Amino acid sequence: MPIIVKLDVILAERNIKSKELAKIINITEANLSILKSGKAKAIRFSTLNSICEALSCQPSDILEYVKEKE
Repeated sequence: MPIIVKLDVILAERNIKSKELAKIINITEANLSILKSGKAKAIRFSTLNSICEALSCQPSDILEYVKEKE
């Protein structure tokens, strides 16, 4: 998939654990793990908004588009 999730990088930079972020944004650790691993097929704007608010970042800090090789 050409969308890369860089949430683990942002969490490391902010020295925040996944468990802590999940509690702050009120989602399960399992769902956050799916998102972090890039296995999620979609993300709600409300979840993205909560993540950005909690981490003081922009969506582009978390998500990156990389063109697939042909």
